[in-house]
Amino acid sequence: MHTLTVDLGDRSYPIYIGTGLLDRAELYTPHIKGRQVLIVTNETVAPLYLQRVKTALQQTSGLQVDEVILPDGEAFKNLDTLNLIYDALLEKRHNRTTTLLALGGGVIGDMCGYAAASYQRGVNFIQVPTTLLSQVDSSVGGKTGVNHRLGKNMIGAFHQPQCVLADTETLNTLPERELSAGIAEVIKYGLICDEPFYRWLQDNMAALMARDPRALAYAIERSCQNKAEVVAQDETESGIRATLNLGHTFGHAIESHQGYGQWLHGEAVGAGMLQAADLSWRMGNISAPELEALRALLQQAGLPVTGPADMTVDDYLSRMVVDKKVLDGRIRLVLLQRIGEACITSEVPRELLLQTLQAGNRLGCP
Repeated sequence: MHTLTVDLGDRSYPIYIGTGLLDRAELYTPHIKGRQVLIVTNETVAPLYLQRVKTALQQTSGLQVDEVILPDGEAFKNLDTLNLIYDALLEKRHNRTTTLLALGGGVIGDMCGYAAASYQRGVNFIQVPTTLLSQVDSSVGGKTGVNHRLGKNMIGAFHQPQCVLADTETLNTLPERELSAGIAEVIKYGLICDEPFYRWLQDNMAALMARDPRALAYAIERSCQNKAEVVAQDETESGIRATLNLGHTFGHAIESHQGYGQWLHGEAVGAGMLQAADLSWRMGNISAPELEALRALLQQAGLPVTGPADMTVDDYLSRMVVDKKVLDGRIRLVLLQRIGEACITSEVPRELLLQTLQAGNRLGCP
């Protein structure tokens, strides 16, 4: 097991990464302050891992362990589903010292975290991510929330977990499509702040796709380390943390247009990163060969490299203007300054943005 730390002063917390961690009671108990725990999971994950987590928790004498099992999928990441968590907390009489435990992927982690942030004005929670995307991204950093029909993650709060417990064995049951979606976020870290890691990914993508345990463990640890360092510098996304959203403004527009759940978040981010890179190329920041190398890497990872065929420029723009990153009516985009360095800008020439949005299947081609 490897342990990393998200350094936030007296609110710092560990990220445990390893195999067989779900069963280790000693990893949970230091982070449970009261005598009540509510496990929040979904219909897909519960049959696989719920009993193992319950058994580990019940090794603590006198601990009340309850559960709520939610429907699975981004389509259910909304206020109606969130109320099922509140219902369970209130019906089981959970008090202000309760701990919520998110057992699942990014949707479960985001909803459980927001329930924890808002229940009785804030209670503790633990992240136990079971997908690659949630292990390398959404479980770390304290972003929580739900979707609104007009925009993704528009309702939420910053609320840090007590710990993150990433058991890499859970990736053995992950569908291929979900694995690819997680690798999109892994590639993102290399692009925005870690060029050596990006080069490593180019050399080791085949091993990751084959679920080589050593390659996956290294990619997860390196990704979490990168995110932990960024979050420690900028917890509430007032500056450098926004670079973690590379491809997300384009990607969120795709998810909103298609209907939540039709494209996985990582798939939309994959296409969105290539759009961001295409725009970076048009602005002279990266070369055409670098753009084409990124396209090849995304394809090797099984990710889409174009947006939906039915999306028009107006479809993108109408959704991008309601993205969280819009400031004072101006679209802020995360672009590449070079491979391994990202920048945040509201000064993108409109004609270049339109060229990227109009390019479609010709992304990156003069």
